Amino acid sequence: MERRNFIKSTLASPLVAQLANSNLENKTNLEILVLATNWGFQGSLDEFCAKAKNEGYDGIEMWWPGKPADQKTLFDALQKHELQIGFLTTGNSNEYDAHLSTYKSNLDAILTNSFQKPLYINCHSGKDYYSFDQNNRIIEASLEKSAVSGIEILHETHRSRMCFAAHITRKFLEKYPQMGLTLDISHWCNVHESLLDDQAETISLALQSTKHIHARIGHAEGPQVNDPRAPEWEKALNKHLFWWDEAIKNREKSGAKRMTFLTEFGPADYLPTLPYTRQPVANQWDINVYMKNLIKERYK
Repeated sequence: MERRNFIKSTLASPLVAQLANSNLENKTNLEILVLATNWGFQGSLDEFCAKAKNEGYDGIEMWWPGKPADQKTLFDALQKHELQIGFLTTGNSNEYDAHLSTYKSNLDAILTNSFQKPLYINCHSGKDYYSFDQNNRIIEASLEKSAVSGIEILHETHRSRMCFAAHITRKFLEKYPQMGLTLDISHWCNVHESLLDDQAETISLALQSTKHIHARIGHAEGPQVNDPRAPEWEKALNKHLFWWDEAIKNREKSGAKRMTFLTEFGPADYLPTLPYTRQPVANQWDINVYMKNLIKERYK
């Protein structure tokens, strides 16, 4: 069978269709918003927003643009295409004091922008090599600014950042139970080289603090499977769906009204490629749209 036909027949199989379907126990009264990433998109910002809107996304997530002209371009596109926004930010230095200073400045710039209120701010917070006390100061600054603004400031479970590993993040959550997470648990699968069955208690604690989800499927040897529609990744996909189900249940119990998702499968070389040609083994945009549809069909 030709490779192209094999892929088509595989993706149309009952097994894959079943994974995309939801059952009644997964339905939620939460407002489910699914956002698109501009990571890897080659066109203009207006073209990206138009394409995201056409695909049925509710909004986009992207890095806060520092230049006023870029901010205006972004917010003009959001208004034109009627999209919501979640922002990414971090500190812009490896040196701690400078990192904390720019981190606070970036938060202030986002929170005081006069264009459009973001759904949340997702932070690549701290560094994995900062001390526990140093990273605590970043959390405390975030909590203070969130309390004043009313906008959730969340810390992403991301490699190289302060929440790079499950057991490390647990220490922060135990000290700051009001701390909110962006759950990109694919990173933890990679860091711990497992689907985290041996850390169930810690994962449960993280799911109680999850307020935003990056919907990428990781596995024991990497943060991104080559194609979540492929049947060989059924176990990994189902495990991530289980985690997301639990996060949504916890979000409902907390009295929240909304859960946001970002479909964040990345481009080459995050997406595996063929040697020499660097041709991606799957289509990034199509995978993210598949994940968007799966999420909406499962929960709404």
